[in-house]
Formats: sequence, C-alpha cells, structure tokens
Amino acid sequence: MPVTEAEREPAAYELAYHVLPTVAEGEVDSIEAEVKAFITKAGGQIFDEEMAQRFELAYEIEKYLEGRYRRFSSAYFGWIRFRLDPQALATVNEEVEAHKAMLRTLTVRLTKTEEENPFRFHDALADLKTHNVTITDEEVVEAAGVVEAEVVEGDEKIEEVVK
Repeated sequence: MPVTEAEREPAAYELAYHVLPTVAEGEVDSIEAEVKAFITKAGGQIFDEEMAQRFELAYEIEKYLEGRYRRFSSAYFGWIRFRLDPQALATVNEEVEAHKAMLRTLTVRLTKTEEENPFRFHDALADLKTHNVTITDEEVVEAAGVVEAEVVEGDEKIEEVVK
C-alpha cells in the first residue's frame, strides 16, 4: 500500500505509561530516560513530559511476571509527548511495551488542540487533596447559630404549609 504524504510527516503523540510499583523510586528516572532514548533513537523529538509519580490505581491491573499473574493496585504514572514519523511509531511502542518495568502503556496521536493544552495529571490530583482549615471557637458558635436559625425558619415554614 502506498504511503501518503501525511504519513511521512512527523505527527505529535503522547505516550502514557505505568511503571511497576515494585521498582524503587530512585530507579524510575532511569526507566524514563530509557523510554526517551527509544523515542529519540527512532528519530523522535520530545517536546513535553510529566515525570512519573506513584499513585493508587482506580482498579487493579494484572501482569504476568516471573511465571504467574500478579495484581497491582498502585503504579508510577507519567507521560511523554513527542513528534515522530508515523512509520517509526510501531518500533517505539514495541520497545516500550517490552520493557520489564512497564505495567501498561498507551500511545495516542494528538490533535492540535490536545498538543497545545496538555492535561497535567499530577497537578490535578494535588488540587483534589483535602486541606486542613483552622477555625476559632467563635466561628464554631457563630456557625451553630446560623444552622439553628435555619432550622427554626424551616420549622415555621412547615407549620404554615400544614395549616
């Protein structure tokens, strides 16, 4: 099948990956460096990334390791964005998926809008975390008074409806 001109031009991709949680935290950087090397060796140009950080998965992922299936409920998650000739993408994917430290990978072709507006996963998670707030005793008493006033008003409205 003939290759079209569009297939010869580099396209923008995002490679999202989970590194096994059994990998020591200090070794994750070297694994990321190996993945980047796979991309650049194939002629790719990296233009953005989010370094892998450990987090709890939404569901367990099974992987066949050392002669048996093992389940993982956490992993290091990160992504790399790059431009690459579409003909070289299969080679990169094969090398990344064959890496012994990878739990799961996904490569997607980016639209122009996606390319210009990356989603920062770890920043979004940090924004969701709870924050401790210190309140004074006076603020607690004031809030209790407001709640009590709302209950009294609610009771009066119920009595009016029942009449």
